[in-house]
Amino acid sequence: MFDFGKWTSAFNDLLLGCMPEWAAVLIECVLIAVAILGAYTVLALFYILYERKLCAWFQCRLGPMRVGKWGLLQVFADMFKILIKEIISIKGTDKFLFRLAPFIVITSSVVMLACLPWGNGLQIINFNIGIFFVLAVSSLGVLGILLAGWSSNNKYTLIGAMRSGAQMVSYEISLGLAIITIVVLSGTMNINELVWQQETAWFLFRGHIPAIIAFLIYIVAATAETNRGPFDLPEAEHELVAGYHTEYSGITFGFYYLAEYLNLFIVSGIASLMFLGGWMPLHIPGWDGFNEIMNYIPSVVWFLLKSFFISFVIIWFKWTFPRVRIDQLLAFEWKYLMPLSLANLVLMAVFVALGWHF
Repeated sequence: MFDFGKWTSAFNDLLLGCMPEWAAVLIECVLIAVAILGAYTVLALFYILYERKLCAWFQCRLGPMRVGKWGLLQVFADMFKILIKEIISIKGTDKFLFRLAPFIVITSSVVMLACLPWGNGLQIINFNIGIFFVLAVSSLGVLGILLAGWSSNNKYTLIGAMRSGAQMVSYEISLGLAIITIVVLSGTMNINELVWQQETAWFLFRGHIPAIIAFLIYIVAATAETNRGPFDLPEAEHELVAGYHTEYSGITFGFYYLAEYLNLFIVSGIASLMFLGGWMPLHIPGWDGFNEIMNYIPSVVWFLLKSFFISFVIIWFKWTFPRVRIDQLLAFEWKYLMPLSLANLVLMAVFVALGWHF
């Protein structure tokens, strides 16, 4: 399995050999920032087309087909359209908070994206408490949504923001408990270490019943956490026009639009890292020949394929189930999902204490 760390180390040594350390660090930071923004843009555009095509497939349609071959350039046309649209200034808004809110949402997404290991040796931030850091940063996004709803001085945006705050804060509990269940199984909060421990078998299979339950809880909670259907109450167009970003236009609306799709990739990437081995190839104990063939597939490809599969499931939810009511949404979390998550965490602790796992 190729280690991308060799390339990054060689590039770092090359820079240190021809310039001072501070200059090398500065150049590396600039390149990393450009890479993150590039990945952000490409992933968001890909996911927009990905969902449009999947939605069309579910509904027996073709989806975008006119701009470019098979409609592949449609998302670029939409991107340029939203970039050149006028940013309308709304009277009665808190202008500073109104303009700050989209950047808080974008910043939260970008920092979380930087924490994900894309491949073997291909990670920007590697903390020994990486899982804790990701959970902490993910909580910042709701602040941008609440600020957007309140600063817009509009009853529809305020109701959407209040719904989103209640929904995201509530489902973060079950999301965190599902992740902590795997942390109990692995005994570490370092994301890279979590992936390496799945070299022989993924945690979804090693953890038996508690890991499967945690995986299902995570998928449901992540769907609600990203405001995806059938849990898209903060943006319910039949009730709230467009929810918390009703008053935004142009690129400021585009920030929320892009952040929604990038958050879909992030929660899918975390699911693949925690349950499906992340960038680790599929290894079956005793099948040495099969395992060697799997190692030839680049680790980045493994990570992306697993993430796209999880995203496919979440998109499938949206275009299959009808939108629920806000009271049903919150009752499901507090009455059923959170107690189940707590019981499953205790069950996993018992399994680990008794050694009932691979």
